[in-house]
Amino acid sequence: MSWIILVIAGLFEVGFAACLGKARLSIGMTAIGWYSGFLVCLTISMLLLIKATQELPIGTAYAVWTGIGAVGTVFIGILFFKEPADFWRLFFITTLIASIVGLKVVSH
Repeated sequence: MSWIILVIAGLFEVGFAACLGKARLSIGMTAIGWYSGFLVCLTISMLLLIKATQELPIGTAYAVWTGIGAVGTVFIGILFFKEPADFWRLFFITTLIASIVGLKVVSH
């Protein structure tokens, strides 16, 4: 169950990064809405990370959490913010995904 909680925490990390990206492109009340989404996602992500680390090693949990956030944020950037999707960028994201899976496999 802790791994599921950790994955959800990572997805909320992607959410707060996406909200920051949208807020950067917005003005007025729209920006405030995105910043509010950022705070909500940040809070949920942190609380779930705390919960997951009650049973998982902190080093593994933090690495997986940031990895999910990094991979997800890159994909959000490519899909919604027109960031580049060149070979090397996708290659290194793939190695990051492999590392996250590897940490799961070797963790107890």
